Amino acid sequence: MENHQNSNIQMVGQLTDVERVAFYKKTYAHLAGTVLLFIFVETLFFQIDVIVELALSLTGGISWLLLLGGFMLVTNYAERMALKSDNTNMHYAGLILYVIAEAFIFIPLIFIAMMMAGEGAFDILNQAAILTLSLFTGLSAIVFLTKKDFSFLKSALAVGFCIALGLIIAGTLFGFNLGLWFSVGMVVLASGSILYQTSNMIHKYQKHQHVAASLGLFASLMLLFWYILSILSND
Repeated sequence: MENHQNSNIQMVGQLTDVERVAFYKKTYAHLAGTVLLFIFVETLFFQIDVIVELALSLTGGISWLLLLGGFMLVTNYAERMALKSDNTNMHYAGLILYVIAEAFIFIPLIFIAMMMAGEGAFDILNQAAILTLSLFTGLSAIVFLTKKDFSFLKSALAVGFCIALGLIIAGTLFGFNLGLWFSVGMVVLASGSILYQTSNMIHKYQKHQHVAASLGLFASLMLLFWYILSILSND
């Protein structure tokens, strides 16, 4: 038992090449499964009128800030479940909880995209997905090819997200539109987050934490998708 516990606290960077590849495969397989789960849950939500109406009713003023605050609390709790618990079931419970929270908060954005685009809604969603996956793949490749540790981005990302949150709160309270350039800035932040999370997967996680690693990548991927979709919807 002691040897098993010691093996579980091995960092990914300390593993053999074969073990590292196995970890990466597990992480990206879970990421793909998480994206498919998100699509399923989102589709299911749009079939339930009361959920759509509830989400849309929370998009204005203080209600939107409360929704964002609730989303942040739920997702932070889900991340702790996936990262800090020693129970594998808790890892998956955290991942599922995160997906449900993401799917709910995406309802207003997807609804607006569908209303703005009309019959072209599917094309916009498809374009946003392709652009997101292309940029995600390119950024991930940079980390793998350079083998650089991007943990130095942590402070810059923290400051950037604090500024962004402040602008969102100010925009909601004082009723001004943050505009295109804010969305572009958030795409840059999301891209930095992808570099940071991918680097963490390579350098910072333990070998049994593939679920937590996939959740971190999923969070950054969905943030990127949100703002690319926002840009395309308002084009």
